[in-house]
Amino acid sequence: MFERFTDAARHVVVRAQHEARRLGHHHIGCEHLLLAAAAASEPAGMVLRDHGVTPGRIEAEILRTIGPGQTAGSTGGLDREALAWLGIDLDVVRARIEAVFGPDALTQAYPAACQRRRPAWGKGPLAGLTRRRRRTHRNGLLPAGPPGNAPLLPDPAPRGHLPFTPRAKKTLELALREAKSLHDNYIGAQHLTLALLALPDGTVPVILSALGTPAASLRAAILARYRKAS
Repeated sequence: MFERFTDAARHVVVRAQHEARRLGHHHIGCEHLLLAAAAASEPAGMVLRDHGVTPGRIEAEILRTIGPGQTAGSTGGLDREALAWLGIDLDVVRARIEAVFGPDALTQAYPAACQRRRPAWGKGPLAGLTRRRRRTHRNGLLPAGPPGNAPLLPDPAPRGHLPFTPRAKKTLELALREAKSLHDNYIGAQHLTLALLALPDGTVPVILSALGTPAASLRAAILARYRKAS
């Protein structure tokens, strides 16, 4: 089925994964697909924005209904004050990681080089941070705790390919049905958007209801826009 996706439709799916990761979510849901569709430069995205279904308003509703993941934010979920309490300077972490892996490495997926080979204890760019934390324990600034227990840190940022939720997978299948109903032999961003608007339950109807925009009117406007373009 994916071989029928146009570049624009593929871009929506890829952006949905990016948005899910940025929000700290460990899955790709219909809400992320809607967010990506509304940001697309395709006519379907323009229709959504023209009717007030903008990326900013969608994201606000996602955060209101689902909330951000533990790893959301520009620092990948690392809390500056919490790390400082542990004796770790976030600016030092960022500088040392970027010196090895390049700019913005801290906010991106875990570098592939690290996945292939991890530096031994006492070596590598974070060795000084490890020694610093040990000194913090020795100075009595933090309770040592039972042997083998380390202070809790935020969950690692989502990396790699995030899984689709069952409803999101169903939406991709519905996009094929939308394409067939319009006698198209490809799946474009408009078909994916129409499939999202056809969902009877889940987060998309909740978001559209909160924004005061009926799915039926959006579907009619998108179909009209594409008929006019053809």
